[in-house]
Formats: sequence, structure tokens, C-alpha cells
Amino acid sequence: MKFAVLDFETTGISSDKDEIIQAGLAVVDEAGSVFSTFSSYVRPDKPIPAEITRLTGITEDDVREAPQLEDVLADMVPLLQDAVLVGHNVEFDAKFLQTALDRSGYLPFTGRMLDTVDLTRLLYPTLPSYQLSSLTQWFGIGHERPHQADSDALATAELLRLGIDKLRSLPLLTLQRLGSLFNPDSSDLGWLIALTLQEREIRPALSEEGYYYHRQFAMKVGDWNEDNQPAGEQAPAETARKLEQMPFNAFAEEVRGRLKELLPAYEEREGQNLMAGEVLEALEHDSHLLVEAGTGTGKSLGYLLPSLYYGLRESKKIVVTTHTIQLQEQLRQRDLPLLQEVLPVPFKAAVFKGRNNYMCLRKFEGRVSVPDYALGPEEAVSRGAMTVWLSETSRGEGEELNLGRHKDEWDAVASDAASCLNRSCPWFHKCFYHRARNEAMKSDLIITNHALVFTDLRAEHRLLPSYDKLIVDEAHHLEDVASQHLGQKTGYTSLSVPLQRLWRDARTGLMPQLTSALSSASHPHAAAWAEKAEAAASGLHEIREAWDRWTEALYGLLASNAAADESGNFTLRLKPDDMPSGWETIRVDGDNVIQLLSDFIRPMEKLSAEVREETDEYAVQALLTDLGGVIKDLAGVRADMGSFVTLGEKDYVYWVEGHYQYKGRSVWMYGVPADVSGLLKERLFDRKESVIMTSATLTVDKSFQYVTESLGLASAEKDGRLRTAVVPSPFRYREQALVLIPRNFPTIKGRDGDPNFLQALTDSLRDVVSTVGGRTLVLFTSHRMLKSVYGPLKESLEASGIQVLGQGVDSSSRSRLTKQFREQPASVLLGTSSFWEGVDLPGDALTCLAIVRLPFQPPNHPVVEAKSEKLQAEKKNPFMKLSLPQAVIRFKQGFGRLVRTTSDRGIVILYDTRVLDTNYGKYFLYSLPGPKMEHLPTAGMADRVRDWLAPQQPGEGGETE
Repeated sequence: MKFAVLDFETTGISSDKDEIIQAGLAVVDEAGSVFSTFSSYVRPDKPIPAEITRLTGITEDDVREAPQLEDVLADMVPLLQDAVLVGHNVEFDAKFLQTALDRSGYLPFTGRMLDTVDLTRLLYPTLPSYQLSSLTQWFGIGHERPHQADSDALATAELLRLGIDKLRSLPLLTLQRLGSLFNPDSSDLGWLIALTLQEREIRPALSEEGYYYHRQFAMKVGDWNEDNQPAGEQAPAETARKLEQMPFNAFAEEVRGRLKELLPAYEEREGQNLMAGEVLEALEHDSHLLVEAGTGTGKSLGYLLPSLYYGLRESKKIVVTTHTIQLQEQLRQRDLPLLQEVLPVPFKAAVFKGRNNYMCLRKFEGRVSVPDYALGPEEAVSRGAMTVWLSETSRGEGEELNLGRHKDEWDAVASDAASCLNRSCPWFHKCFYHRARNEAMKSDLIITNHALVFTDLRAEHRLLPSYDKLIVDEAHHLEDVASQHLGQKTGYTSLSVPLQRLWRDARTGLMPQLTSALSSASHPHAAAWAEKAEAAASGLHEIREAWDRWTEALYGLLASNAAADESGNFTLRLKPDDMPSGWETIRVDGDNVIQLLSDFIRPMEKLSAEVREETDEYAVQALLTDLGGVIKDLAGVRADMGSFVTLGEKDYVYWVEGHYQYKGRSVWMYGVPADVSGLLKERLFDRKESVIMTSATLTVDKSFQYVTESLGLASAEKDGRLRTAVVPSPFRYREQALVLIPRNFPTIKGRDGDPNFLQALTDSLRDVVSTVGGRTLVLFTSHRMLKSVYGPLKESLEASGIQVLGQGVDSSSRSRLTKQFREQPASVLLGTSSFWEGVDLPGDALTCLAIVRLPFQPPNHPVVEAKSEKLQAEKKNPFMKLSLPQAVIRFKQGFGRLVRTTSDRGIVILYDTRVLDTNYGKYFLYSLPGPKMEHLPTAGMADRVRDWLAPQQPGEGGETE
């Protein structure tokens, strides 16, 4: 057996219209060794497009004297004889191969084909990307000339070898499970798995130490322990006694001493000590605290040290919540392990996420027990990837997996309360969710996220272990997350996905499975139950059709009454006293969907209760439990629809969104509190002893007034229960950052800028970026303006060899664009909303930050509009009380992208001259942490940038916050 690993470079993506310009082939034996290679340029009939030359580096000079395609095939075809064709996205290369063979008079290739994209997705399910360049970097595969066919073919050959080796090393049970998912007669990947299984049967078994086996699955973790305290650990009472005799200053000093021993580069930070003192004061006096900690403060340790000291001393559980997964993982992987080493007393910490972040093993067992003929190729790869992952994960968190666009596969196996058998489940002591919850119950410190904190508040505190002390990091997101999770959101897929889980076809879905299970049950009422289930299932098609009609009609109403934005999205606010024409029909048809849902839910709830009472067969009980979870989802949609069609919640703002391309299938309905301050006061601040809120951006004009009012802290402030503190950054902003404002720059007209402004912006960016040599991030507030600048800027910088990356143009993935930006210093990255915060580009990666426009929210967004109306009714200025503070906080977040360490040095350019020309402009400039500021003619900016960067001195390294 041999493998022919093929790669073509082409003039485009159409095998009918475009041409091959380079071929690379690596022939690999069964052991994975390359024993023959072939590569050649190919002379095309048409010129090579400029973008292909930029991508591949292949020029007209390279192919001018190259052989024609027929001559290249004459050398290639013998190497393909009796080979398995392999490629990275093999379908692309195979189409070009078949077209070339056909046009040159050869018979088509009829052998097996393997795709290393599918192979790596299956066997390495947690990798962040499956692009060839990302994989070669991850595995350390030599790949010095990406997008050159010979280099790509050799790199793909190495991926094939790694994949086959990984397949051979899997636990036998995992391999057998994979074999059951893929039909070797119809899937070439299934053929490879079957071949590997045959090998395992005729050779001695590999060592399979380190796995636990349960119900024909191999897992990395065994049963979780319900004991409150593992043997050998220091008792909480002993820890508390020790800390009662140790003042915090002595505790902190001992920790700092150990940090210096462990980390030679560690430096004590005055701001961190100040913050720790403020946090401890608030915890000890049952106060709430707002603390703005500048970038570089080291705020994580600034709140972890005092909260651990207090919690362990008082035997009180501390909960820390973050907004982003990135920060949550930083705490888990960096800060907590470090503190475990340096604290003078032991402590237990756990990361606890929302329930649907954990896999339900019982559901997954059902998903992989279906016959292979019922699975499509993508479903088989996704479920196979999860099977492999099960032998590797210790936490069972879905965020570890990269399922790409197949998120629905995770949704179907995610844990949820309604479908949990608890102790009756055969997987209970392997369960990832119950393991995590048990760890949280036993822990002194719990790391979670804002979403779960508010879901817990809404569920009357039934999700998180009881706590009175809460630390909120990234607190500038608190209001938005509260609004999202204390309100409701229902979309097309909210109902279409559960309906598909209930019934896909006569053999697939929970209802056919239940009918089949009941038909074969031994109970005397089983036949009658099966008949009732079948009768209920017959109504699902009508629900689906009614839902499709209703969402299409709702989209039609939306598109008729709202204008699309730059991305093709429609937004329509619904006001009780000003409903659009046609709403009555929408309401009546919505009531019909609600009634149809009730007609299914009620009899199924009754049937489920009856069957549960009468039979204890595990298969039936498991199906009923899953069915109960889906019925709960349907009931949730029914309740949200009831509120939406009647606009039933007082003081809520309702609106509907959709996209022109996907119409009814893109519809989302929202109902959220217009003002969450009262809810936060009542459900959070009045019920907790201390809530510590920290962020680098909480103040506006050196005042906490905006965040105090918007979060419902005004009464706490009045009662003396609110403390505030500003901890300055240790960075020397006066020396490290220069802010330039081109005073004669054209004024922005309209949201997207007029041609005069766009031309001036493109010209200025070209000059500045050329001076800096790339290393520039440009922040926009409009996708349309970004795209207007992208093309001309790319063209003007092409001769300089500077790469232009555009969000929504080159990629919509922030992480992918950021990675490309880091890897290619001669780059300028144009980004919108998601790039204003959470992007960490320390050191030389970023030298210049350009802010095109002040980041005001669109005033016509339903929530902003409703808040503005409320302020107007209270005789307050919505601009000064809402729009301006929000924009200033966002602006500070954007500015924070530039200086991330003590050695960073760079320039910020503000192209929005409103900072100089308006009365409110000073609020933006005063909010900055003391950089050097200059305003000068536009023509002199590039020279000033060059001059200021010229004397750059190497400084001491600093840590990124």
C-alpha cells in the first residue's frame, strides 16, 4: 500500500475555468516514509492573477519556460498507480486532477482518497485551526514555503504520518467506537480505521495504561470523589487558626518573598499592594468596591491575594467572575497554580462554568450508538472527534473542542438539568458536570463567568454554591451581561433545533426512538403508550411549518419597516403605542404557534409521567429524560413567544433582528430590561455582603458616577456601603506613548464618512504605516468605512510589501487575524468592534494605534433608545448621561491596546477632530492615563512619528496585564 500526497497551486478555485501552475507530489509508504517526490511548475495559457502571485510567490518568470500540463501529467500519472490519493482539502486537488486527466486523454482516477483536514479534525479535536500553515506550526513540521506545491505536499505527507501513528496509538475501545461510526465501504476514512483495527487484531496490544473504561468507552478520568476533603490535606480550621494569627501584611510579605524566589524577574508593584488593601477593607467591612486598576497593575493578584486570605481566615467561599474565557483560562493556567506554590497555607480552587459547557456522557453514548448508515460524513467526523477527545479530556468542557461550524453536535450532547438522571444515571460518577460542581462545593475559591452568575440569580441561586463575597473582573461588561441574561432572546433555531432533535425522519429522532422502545417494551400498556407517542409526534410537522411561516412573516414585517445596516442586518424596535402595520396578523399567527406547542407539550408531559411511573426500563427512562429536556426547551420558547407577541413585560424593551440573506431563518426576538440598575440592586447588591468590581476602565472624567448609577449602586453609596479607588498604572505613559491629533483633518460627515474624509484617511494611513513599517492597528466603528479604506490602502502599500488585513474582508475571526498580524510584522490590521478590547499585542507587534472615530454607540439601537427616553423623561441629558460615558469607556479600552508592558513604546493617532472641536472632546482626552499629546498639521505627522520613534531605547521587560 502506498499513498500519493498531492498538492496543486492554481490560478483560482474553479477546476473548469482556472489552471494548474505548480504540482507537487510526495509518495509515502505504509510506514509513513516518503520514498519518491515529484514537483514542477506548469505553464498556463493565461496570465497569473496578481493575488495568486501574492499568495504563492509564483511569478510569470517561474512558469514562462515550464512544461505544459500534458508533459507534467506524463511524469505524475505512473506515481498515482495503485495509490491512495491524499491531500489537505483533497477534494480541491482531486477536481483539478480529474479535469486535467480528462483533458489530456487519461482515464479518471478511481482510487481511494483521504483528506488530512478530516483526519486531523478527527484525531486532534482540540487544535485551534486546521489550516495547513497552522498545523505545521503546531506540530513543528518544516514548511518554509507555504503555498508552494512541493512544500505543501511534503508537509501534508508528514501530517498523514502523524495521523496514522495517532490512529494506531488510540485505546482499542476508542478505535472500535470510531469503526462503528464510519462505513468502510462508503468512507475512505472508515477504510483506514478498519485497516488499523485489523492491524490491532493481528499484533500484540499496545500498552493502554492511564485509561479508565466504562460502558465500552476509554476515558482519561475515573470516578469523582464525593468526600468533602481528600486525605492528607490541611483542615480548614487549622488554616483559619494560622491566618488569624498572621496579619495580612505579613501574609503578603511572605507571598512576595516566595514569588521573588520562584520568579527572578518579579518586581513588587505599589499599585497591586494598594489594590489588595482596598479589596481586603471591603471584604472585612461588608462593603461593595469599585476599583479601576490601570493596565500593568497586576490586578488578578491584587484581588486574589486578599480574597484568599480573607476567605480562608473566615472560612467563607469566594466567587471570582470574568467576562471572557481568555481571562478565565489565564487565572486557571497561570495565576492559581502560581498561588498554590507561594501561599503559606493550602487552598482549593475550581473553575465552574454553565452547565451546557459540560458533556453529558449518557447523551453522547446515545449519539454514537446510532448505525453508521444514519450518519453523514460530517456528523461521523464530529462524533468521532468527540470520541477521541473523551480519551484525552479531564474536564469535559466543550470549549476545549474545535467543532468548527458543527456546533449543533455539541448542543445535542451538552449537559442540562431537565434531562439529567442524577444518581440513577449509569454515568453519574463519571459525569463532568457533577465532577465540576462537586469540586466547586469543596473549593475555597470558585472561578466562573458573568453569564453563570446572572443565570444563577435568575434561578434563585440554585446553580452556584452559596456565597456572600463576589469578585467581578472585567466589570465594565456587567451591565450588558445583566441585561442579556435577565431578559429573553428567541431565534429561529431556538425552535427548529429542538424540533429536529425530536424528529428528523421516521427512524431518526427522540420520538421515533421512543415509539420503537415503547413498542418493544414488556409492559401491558406499552402498545397504547407507543400509539400515544406516535399521535403526538404527528403534530411536529405542523409545528415546524407554522414556525417557518411565522418567522418568514416576521422577517417580512421587519424588512418592510426598517432599513438594513452596512452588513445587511435589520433591527426594528416594537413599542406598545406605535406598532407597525401588520402586527395584528403576526400576533394571531404567533398565538397559533404557541397553541400548537401546547398541544404537543401537554400530552407528552402526561404520557412521560405515566410511563415513568409504570416502568423502570433504563432505555425508556433515558429517552424520557432526554425528551423532558427538549420539552423544557419548547416550553421556554412558548413562554418567550407569549411575552414577545404581547410585549408583556413592563419596563422591557422589545425588538426583532434579521438578515437580508437568511430572512426568516435569521430572525431573533429580544425582550430585555430597559434599565437593569434596579434588578442589580435588588438581586445582587442587596443580597451579597461584598461585591468587588474591577476593570481598567470604570471612570469617566475621573469619576465613578456613571457606573455607580448604571449598576444600581447609588443607594449603597448613600448608605456608606460603597467604596471606590483608582489604582494608577505603573507604566510611564509620558515616555511610552505619544498621542497625535491632526488638527486640520477633514471632519467626518455621516456614519461612514464622505469621500473627502476617506481619501484623507487612506493617504495619512499610507504615510504613517510606511514610516512605521507596518505594526499598526486601525480601529473603526463602521464595517462599511473599513471596507472603503481597505482596497485603496492595500493597493497603495503593495509596493512597500506591507500586508493589509481587514476584519470581515480577509477573515471574520479575530484570533486568526491577530495571529497573522503577529506573524508578519510588516502588517496593518483594520478592525472594528471586537478589536477595541481583549486584543493583546505587546512588544514590537504593535507600534502604532489609529483611532478613526470616537466609539459612540448607534443612538437608534433599541436599548440605547429606550434608556435615552427614560433619561429624557427624568429631565436628564441622554448624551451626557449615557452616550458620552459609554463612548469614553470604550475609547479607554481602545487606547489600552497600545502599551501592554513596561518596555512598550508607541503612537496613537486620533483622526476624529471632535476631541479638539467640541465641548465634550475633553472628556476623552482627560480619560487617558497621561500620555504625551500633540496636535499638528496632517502633513507633518509621518515625520513626527519617525522622529519620536527614532530614539527608542531598550527598556526592562514587563508583564502583560
